[in-house]
Amino acid sequence: MTLFSGAGVALITPFHQDKSVNYEMLGRLIDRQIESGTDALIVCGTTGEPATMSEEERLSVIRYAVERTGGRIPVIAGTGGNSTGHAAVFSKKAKALGVDGLLVVTPYYNKATQNGLIEHYRMIASAVDLPIIMYNVPSRTGCNLLPETVLRIAEECPNVVGIKEASGNISQVAKLAALCGNRLAIYSGNDDQIVPILSLGGKGVISVLSNVVPDVVHQIVDSYLNGDIVTAKKLQLQYLPLANALFTEVNPIPVKAAMQMIGYDAGGLRLPLTELEEAHRAPLMLVLREAGLTVVGD
Repeated sequence: MTLFSGAGVALITPFHQDKSVNYEMLGRLIDRQIESGTDALIVCGTTGEPATMSEEERLSVIRYAVERTGGRIPVIAGTGGNSTGHAAVFSKKAKALGVDGLLVVTPYYNKATQNGLIEHYRMIASAVDLPIIMYNVPSRTGCNLLPETVLRIAEECPNVVGIKEASGNISQVAKLAALCGNRLAIYSGNDDQIVPILSLGGKGVISVLSNVVPDVVHQIVDSYLNGDIVTAKKLQLQYLPLANALFTEVNPIPVKAAMQMIGYDAGGLRLPLTELEEAHRAPLMLVLREAGLTVVGD
């Protein structure tokens, strides 16, 4: 079972000045994504800042996203954590809110062994009968899901149906694709590798870039999956500077700044994340303009 094929957005969580969740803006952002062709909505993933939100806030955002989306596209909730037991319980709570699937990051800080990762996903998968996408992002978590480990999890946990691969290691993704075949949907977790991962049989992307240009990211994936590889490649390369600019500082600092620049009140960030440094603001504005976007004040 594939949760979705195409472009999924790793949605930001907009805040008011007092750093409370701005639900009015969240609704606008959700509607914009759907109207732009986005194929799946991922809330409370890394880009949504769940690490600095309370459990009640995370559940409230998930509930709101499900209600606002109204079944138009799948809603996938980030429910991972570094406590296996808590992640399993939280996954059950997300299911009760009506989400279509879960995005479960590898446990961070603990630096689990490969055996520990297998047990982590096995426990969460057995706790809830929703489709689960694993999330491998070693640069943030300190551990790497190896292809052999992914295969074993996929074989032992029928509701683990995909992986968001953000290791940045194309050789590892190739080995993963060779081992897992059609058993597991592979999604690019890096916007600069959408087409390369699609070329290895990937099903799409879970994208930060889609916050800014949702129509473009959808077109990249849609073009490739429909055989128009020339257009997909052209767009991938054309928007590479913008994709890179959104990672000049740790995500989601640059993407929230970019959203402010193009007229969406994303609000600030909660500590320990801070605002985009001045040295990066002018280059980001330039890249946005070069991508054909209107910057507030132009």
